[in-house]
Amino acid sequence: MSKSARSKKKSARVLSSRLVYKGPVFWITSEQVLEPTGVQALREIVRHTGSVVVLATTDDPREPQVLLELQYRHAAESFLWELPAGRIDEGEKALAAAKRELLEETGYTARKWKQILKFYATPGFVAEPMTVFWARGLKPGPAQPEADEVIEQHLLPLSKTVRMIQRGTIRDAKTISSILWLAYLSKGQKAHK
Repeated sequence: MSKSARSKKKSARVLSSRLVYKGPVFWITSEQVLEPTGVQALREIVRHTGSVVVLATTDDPREPQVLLELQYRHAAESFLWELPAGRIDEGEKALAAAKRELLEETGYTARKWKQILKFYATPGFVAEPMTVFWARGLKPGPAQPEADEVIEQHLLPLSKTVRMIQRGTIRDAKTISSILWLAYLSKGQKAHK
């Protein structure tokens, strides 16, 4: 298929769809589709309202400190280093969700917010857009975690978080992509000084 043909028809035609599972966090559909490439296939999709990720950093002029969380994740069967993140509630704007999640999970608020990334972590079968916000001008306060959240917080130098990624200590995709975005940005700013 030519590039012009792909650009004209960007989504699949859903021939049939049925709800397989509906839970409080996500739902699963099984869909027979005709994709823009001409492929007809059965696609099972985990549906989600979307999530926000917060890359919260200090304004240290020498090197920003990154706010990381350490918490147990049953699906991964281990403790994971992650950025604060959470689901966008129905009818909620992404920025409002990011501010809420940062406050709930860490107690921090921020003066400056900027959307930096939007992506799908597992687009083969999960329809969950993730929006990353960079939060700066941090002010600490009491965390307000949900009843099932046990979260340990750490402010770590950006260079240390990059080394944690390189060593495989940080294994969460949203955290890896966000930290590497900031490291790339920081490297470019140093080159222009």
